[in-house]
Amino acid sequence: MCYDIKATIETQLKRAQRKGDSQAVDDIMDALIPLTDLPLHHSSGFSHPEVLIYTDRSPDYPEVATWGLVPHWVKNEADIKKSWNNTLNARGETIFKLNSFRKAANESRCLVYIDGFYEHHHFEKNTYPFYIYKKDHSPIILAGLFNEWINPETHGKLLTFSIVTTTGNALLSKIHNNPKLKEARMPVILHEELADKWLAKLEGDKDQKFIEALIKEYPEEELEAHTVSKLRGKAYLGNVAEICDPVKYAQLVF
Repeated sequence: MCYDIKATIETQLKRAQRKGDSQAVDDIMDALIPLTDLPLHHSSGFSHPEVLIYTDRSPDYPEVATWGLVPHWVKNEADIKKSWNNTLNARGETIFKLNSFRKAANESRCLVYIDGFYEHHHFEKNTYPFYIYKKDHSPIILAGLFNEWINPETHGKLLTFSIVTTTGNALLSKIHNNPKLKEARMPVILHEELADKWLAKLEGDKDQKFIEALIKEYPEEELEAHTVSKLRGKAYLGNVAEICDPVKYAQLVF
């Protein structure tokens, strides 16, 4: 799964910077960043942080969105609070089938740039948090779905997103070993050359088949992981830079 992430301002701006438009980046810093919860050295999706996403309607200029997709059919804010903890992630195998995600999978895909993500490992009735990131420390580009929900009472707009997941690779299968789950999961991570293709739309059923082909495990050899300090409870350091620093647990055999 993917419920805990690290997303710094620098990483979230990487795509916007790729064309070298310094004025656009300055505009984002002035107009959008103050509306987000960035930087996120650690944030749980269950707190529904506001970050930047890149959509097909603005591929190089991000938008501020809240983590936890609100489907188009939700009627009011009360219903949002009841359901959006269940839409932080979207299983890639069913995004074109489930009512919560089908419309977004067909029409509203997005990219989320993060530094890394956290997963918990179970060992002898205890859990140990791991931080997972790319070996070259380049941004992790997550495949996402988004929806712009319009409040029928106020007509205000709420932009929300979900992270698409797939089966875990060998590294994630070793880390993400929750005995309550049938299988290990991981977010769908896209290589940079495939990011634009996730946003593009092909005609007819070609689009679904192409997107389904992108939903796969990311190569284990391109990722690195280490244990970090506790992400829950009294020992939690909070949203501070040190949260992803390596921490050794003498009792952990991994």
